[in-house]
Amino acid sequence: MAVTIEEVHEVAELARLRFSLAEKERLVGQLNRILRYMDTLNELDTTGVEPTSHVLPLANAFGRDEATSFPAAAEIIAAAPQRQENYFKVPRIID
Repeated sequence: MAVTIEEVHEVAELARLRFSLAEKERLVGQLNRILRYMDTLNELDTTGVEPTSHVLPLANAFGRDEATSFPAAAEIIAAAPQRQENYFKVPRIID
């Protein structure tokens, strides 16, 4: 199966891309090289090889959600240019 210049033109139009004739010809060559490489990969015997979704084993690192106090919060709020109680005071941006 080979990609033709007409197929490149059609896909480019669907994607609303404009290519010159030279660019389309270059894309045809590049896409056909990719397809030939895929054919080479398809010749490999993958019997007994389990499919993978990632090359490294991944696991979610879920931790317990626990509220804790930040020891330097008072110092940080004290250093704020403007504050109101325990909050930073910032200029109003929405009318």
